[in-house]
Amino acid sequence: MTRGNQRERDRERAQARAKHQPGAGKKDDLTPEQRRERDAKALQEKLAKKAAQATLGGDLSKSSVKKK
Repeated sequence: MTRGNQRERDRERAQARAKHQPGAGKKDDLTPEQRRERDAKALQEKLAKKAAQATLGGDLSKSSVKKK
């Protein structure tokens, strides 16, 4: 089973479509290091929020209604 040049043609078509889309590519102008710092901060905030909920006596985001 050979596919010929179907993959190459598809890549070319995808690149051509990407050129015409204004939102294609990076949405933020951050360096990889800045992105890692931003993501680490968001993760720590998320973990802190989860720990605070745990100290209050349980997960408040879960519903108290039981499923049948």
